Amino acid sequence: MEAFGRYLDLHELYNEFINSKFGSLMEYSAYVGTFAQTEKIAHNLKATRPYKEYLEHILEYLMSFLYRTEPLQDIEKIFTKLESEFEEQWTNGEVPGWENKGTEKESVLQESAVDLDYYSTVEELVELGPEKLKEALTARGLKGGGTVQQRAERLFLLKHTPLEKLDRKHFAKGDDLKKEIALTEMKMKRLCEILDEVIVRTKENAEKKLTLTYEEMEAEREEEEVQADSESDDEDQQIYNPLKLPMGWDGKPIPYWLYKLHGLGQEFKCEICGNHSYWGRRAYERHFKEWRHQHGMRCLGIPNTKNFNEITSIKEATTLWERIQAKQGQNKWRPDLEEEYEDKDGNIYNKKTYTDLQRQGLI
Repeated sequence: MEAFGRYLDLHELYNEFINSKFGSLMEYSAYVGTFAQTEKIAHNLKATRPYKEYLEHILEYLMSFLYRTEPLQDIEKIFTKLESEFEEQWTNGEVPGWENKGTEKESVLQESAVDLDYYSTVEELVELGPEKLKEALTARGLKGGGTVQQRAERLFLLKHTPLEKLDRKHFAKGDDLKKEIALTEMKMKRLCEILDEVIVRTKENAEKKLTLTYEEMEAEREEEEVQADSESDDEDQQIYNPLKLPMGWDGKPIPYWLYKLHGLGQEFKCEICGNHSYWGRRAYERHFKEWRHQHGMRCLGIPNTKNFNEITSIKEATTLWERIQAKQGQNKWRPDLEEEYEDKDGNIYNKKTYTDLQRQGLI
């Protein structure tokens, strides 16, 4: 269904959407064009576990598609930057689709305002009563349950500790769920921006299929497969690679700028690996944890620990291992010389001396 990465296959996600409480009936082509528009779903339907799981399924598929079709995309880096932006936007109530969260909370805070500057002890807060305390706590996203004393103590924490630095155990679980859902939505939308052309192509293809008969659809599918096979055969026969660049995931030489960026022209040899060559700093650093180097260290009788990182010479590795063993031998506890024994007269001996005297019947 993906046609070698030309289209997205959202059929499983489409079925999950139309059969859920937060979804609605629509054509597959309409779903492809609107699945990223989560702001159209009501907030009371979004703040649920099933919706969170549905979002995670979308995110998982889009990440998988990107890894397979655009392996050079650094998704982890994209998400790290997005998460830092999200924290600031969430605090200010500016997350797209969740903007009213901040204004709603602000209005509730005004309605249930409790100025802690006027209270110097927990006992004074207790006098407000359970309902007033609950309103003040829930307006700040904190747990509103417990006895009057517990509610007052929880609210009093804010007198000396800012809300954002308060221990998460004091917050209501519903607020954490909303935050997780909002972050997942942002991640999903970011991937949709990257895959914008693919999504448009998928929507156009889905709309086109609505007008085709079954025989026409089968004929088109067979034509695409034949075309893909012939293209791959032509590429195998006509690979032009005068610079002898490494091959990429698609069977073609990687771009020269990528070759230079990763320093793939730089050779590193490892004597422990049988003088095997590693091209580029990244491959060289990674090989210390791979099977070839581990096997070489086992043959030398040396444990492959962090102490031996960056060491590729057998002589250097052997010398360092002897030095480590000697140091361990000095610090090692020797019970025959250091363990103490006492006879009935109160004389102190080490274990070796005591055992020898005992055997001779002298003690």
